[in-house]
Amino acid sequence: MSPAMKVEAPTLRAVRMRLHAQHQPIALMRTDCHVCRSEGLSPRSQVLVIAGDRQVQALLYQIESELLAPGQVALSEAAWDELGIADGDPVLVRHTPVLESLSGVRRRMYGQRLAQADMAAIVRDVAKGRYTDVHLAAFLTATAALPLDAAETIHLTGAMVDVGERLRWRAPVVVDKHCVGGLPGNRTTPLVVAIAAANGLVMPKTSSRAITSPAGTADTMETLAPVELDMDTLRRVVDAEGGCVAWGGAMHLSPADEIFVRIERELDIDTEGQLIASVLSKKIAAGATHVVIDIPVGPTAKVRSDADARQLAQRLQDTGAHFGLAVRCLLTDGTQPVGRGIGPALEARDVLAVLRNEPDAPPDLRARAALVAGAVLELGGAAAPGTGTELALATLARGHAWDKFQRICAAQGGMREPPVAAYVEPLLARRAGRVIGIDNRKLARLAKLAGAPESRAAGVLLRAPLGSAVERGEPVLLVHAETPGELAYALDYARTVEDVVVIG
Repeated sequence: MSPAMKVEAPTLRAVRMRLHAQHQPIALMRTDCHVCRSEGLSPRSQVLVIAGDRQVQALLYQIESELLAPGQVALSEAAWDELGIADGDPVLVRHTPVLESLSGVRRRMYGQRLAQADMAAIVRDVAKGRYTDVHLAAFLTATAALPLDAAETIHLTGAMVDVGERLRWRAPVVVDKHCVGGLPGNRTTPLVVAIAAANGLVMPKTSSRAITSPAGTADTMETLAPVELDMDTLRRVVDAEGGCVAWGGAMHLSPADEIFVRIERELDIDTEGQLIASVLSKKIAAGATHVVIDIPVGPTAKVRSDADARQLAQRLQDTGAHFGLAVRCLLTDGTQPVGRGIGPALEARDVLAVLRNEPDAPPDLRARAALVAGAVLELGGAAAPGTGTELALATLARGHAWDKFQRICAAQGGMREPPVAAYVEPLLARRAGRVIGIDNRKLARLAKLAGAPESRAAGVLLRAPLGSAVERGEPVLLVHAETPGELAYALDYARTVEDVVVIG
């Protein structure tokens, strides 16, 4: 062969597999494929699929059948969407490059702290989709077994901000809020945004979907209005109405966070350092200058004691200060759910009841939203110290928050009514007495078994809050489900575990 001859890299023709594997890119190739042989690709190895200037790292499976013709590679929906190709387009498949950042993960697994450069390299590779679920689980587990210290938390927060987009606003004060979670039904965000915006503050709220809970704010808000807003739409909504409630993942404000969240959900962990980096990176990326953080404290909440809550609050404030972010933390009651509904649509109905000033609106949700909104109003300069809660309650009572919320929903793409579950079944009290305890974790588990948050109408409607007197055989909660199987599964769980609602 002449040295001047150019040898083209062997390509394959892409086939759309129509395989939905959540976020997992998958490639399917024949065992006798010439590329598999020449590259030495083995089943369940990671491969790099390249189409023009786009590429994705995928998990390889191999088959011995005529399902694929020679010279074809089938791709899952996640891989297909990432590459943006059409059936039959040529792609290259080859070994993935060596990930130098994994050396940092391995050091962390053996108890060594990570420097800023180490953390930045890890997060860059995570955001680019170069880490497998095994790699991600190893990193998250390593930072759970030996919790992130103050410096590592700052490094992780900064790295998560740097790999994504960052919003900047003309307003000198941009407010935000967050709840650390662990309390079912605590859906104050739509109310707080409406109250803050109605009082002239700028509040571009970006929220997450559920991690380990039956609903995240984005899941609940999506039953009322579109939340997958692009940057231009979000800016238009905020410019017009002063606030929004959008899913942060759609705008890539902290793209590594969405990847971490997916693995944390499967591991059912949410460690303090990761929590701080997750919360603050999204606030910084969204352009916030002042943030109120709600920390519910209770025996079955995420934060169990006042001492733990004070420690978390101090770390949040210290980390925020490093990035010029003013953080105010509220330690609130986490002994029982907030409102009646647990699950996206049921929580949305509680929010609407408070906004519409309906007579049977959950008073605890109204009070908590007013408390958080009051702190936002004071921190943002819209209310004098000590008067924020009163102003928030007045904004709700006069209908100003409801008017603002409707305008925000319209600007985001149109308001809609939450869906209704096809199947509803009560859980009956086993004895007469008074409700003396509610297990938040078991209640959340019950709502998830019923189908929440994937089934938007699924969840639990609490009928007997703490202190309620109940008779034997009286409903203490209602399970909502979209299928008979999920309903039966949830009820079986509720009847076989120790009381979700404790009656004494």
